Amino acid sequence: MGLPSFDSFSTAARHKVWRGDTLGLADGQVIGTGHAALDAQLPGGGWPVGAMTELLQAAPEAHAWQLLLPALAQAVQGGAGPVALIGAPHEPFGPALAAQGLPVEALLWIRSEASAARLWACEQALRCAEVAAVLAWLPQARVGDLRRLQLAAAQHDRLLFVFRPDTAAQSASPARLRLRLAACAADAAQIDVHILKRRGPPLAAPLQLPARSERMTALLAASQLRRKLRQQQEGRLPPRTESATVLRLGLHAEQGHALDRVALAA
Repeated sequence: MGLPSFDSFSTAARHKVWRGDTLGLADGQVIGTGHAALDAQLPGGGWPVGAMTELLQAAPEAHAWQLLLPALAQAVQGGAGPVALIGAPHEPFGPALAAQGLPVEALLWIRSEASAARLWACEQALRCAEVAAVLAWLPQARVGDLRRLQLAAAQHDRLLFVFRPDTAAQSASPARLRLRLAACAADAAQIDVHILKRRGPPLAAPLQLPARSERMTALLAASQLRRKLRQQQEGRLPPRTESATVLRLGLHAEQGHALDRVALAA
């Protein structure tokens, strides 16, 4: 029997070797992010399961929920168990999360200021068969710490999101996927998502994703419009003859909560 030709080896190699100028395939299971533009830029089309995703941002609570809620709601609704929040900077606001498919009963909030305690809790949560996903705020984590978490996520096939300051962007990380989130300077209703690390070529420009859900945006716009009309009726604002203008509000949630808590005017 003759030996395989060089051409056959070359063809097989091309199917198995990832080229740095193309978007790589996922090594395992993924969960769709719920944002079509982001899915199109991620290997496999979603968040990697069994791997660490690192999210870098200036404020620890900014933007995280709007980005992750679709995938977390999908995981919980699939019966995979609760979502563990380790070191979350603010108490989650249950009604707003529940309105987007993540009931407060599905959240396990673990509070600790000590970095070592957070790391220990994160490892234990990743090993727990009842936990669907782990969100950990670890501003002081070292590369060795992150490597242990990456290994635990891989061993137990867990969704793992680690939040760190954006100043860590220049330091090494074992994360499979690294994103930097920032407020969009041109449009306060959008967030800029910079893909710093993925299995694929660098992304030249950031993606722009909605800073809030469509429902929340509509509620805010309606509330702002009612407030302006009431002020006009009370004589505090001059009447406008042209069509009403809807103002876009800033990104930051009310202090003390992890998601927007809006008291709508009656």
